[in-house]
Amino acid sequence: MAKIKVHAGDFLEGDGVLSFNALTLKTDKHNIIGETILIYQLESVDVASEENVKKMAGTIGWGTVGALALGPAGLLAGLLLGGKKKDITFIAKFKDGRKLLATTDSKSYTKLQSAVF
Repeated sequence: MAKIKVHAGDFLEGDGVLSFNALTLKTDKHNIIGETILIYQLESVDVASEENVKKMAGTIGWGTVGALALGPAGLLAGLLLGGKKKDITFIAKFKDGRKLLATTDSKSYTKLQSAVF
């Protein structure tokens, strides 16, 4: 289950979910639980921007593991390499004409793109 952050479009701003080949997004009619839409209803998915994000908890964790395993050099390597992930902001168009501007992780974006392909 992956999180999707909705920024604009025909869906309400806030958090959505991608799970089991379906998106659950909040709409005016379904503003509490959200509307579930199969990803095969996507017409297109295009990148709006990509950004590398460094998560502090992951960075500290990898730094600690590196320090325990390799001493000071491992600590530095863990701090530099740990906790990295890529967030992708994308524009999705659905077959019913609705649009969406949202951000998710690169793995989830690839899953959405493969549904369109």
